[in-house]
Amino acid sequence: MSEVRVGQGWDVHRIAVGRALILGGVAVPCEFGLEGHSDADVLSHAITDAILGAAALGDIGMHFPDTDPRWKGAGSLQFLRHAHELAKERGFRLVHVDSTVILERPKLKDYRIAIRQSLGEALGLELDRVSVKFKTAEGAGPVGEGRSAEAQAVVTLAAVHEG
Repeated sequence: MSEVRVGQGWDVHRIAVGRALILGGVAVPCEFGLEGHSDADVLSHAITDAILGAAALGDIGMHFPDTDPRWKGAGSLQFLRHAHELAKERGFRLVHVDSTVILERPKLKDYRIAIRQSLGEALGLELDRVSVKFKTAEGAGPVGEGRSAEAQAVVTLAAVHEG
């Protein structure tokens, strides 16, 4: 039987007026975005961490520290692609991504297909292997109060070789 690994990722960013809201590489029209050193794509960050975790390669901060000026304003899809390449180099193929964005507003349902397509293209996955769900925090905590956004992700990796 081939080895299968599961990785879990989570990220949070504060809401920031005057920044673009980028989710899964897609710019969502909104009067605010997320605060961060890069483009603060909370969804791509969570998926990146999930891939790195499944491959036992640390976390996004180890590979793209926010103290490094090279990553100032960087598009987070490059982080995602890098993590995917590292997993492939270790002998794994990405099988599936399941993710959730938790944000009070704006409503994101109209962007689901575009975000899934963007992530699928970045990861070389068919659309039916990329799941993106949207939730609110029902007014509770910093997300519910409109002060931050979170994302969670689970990925499945399979060993390319028998092992």
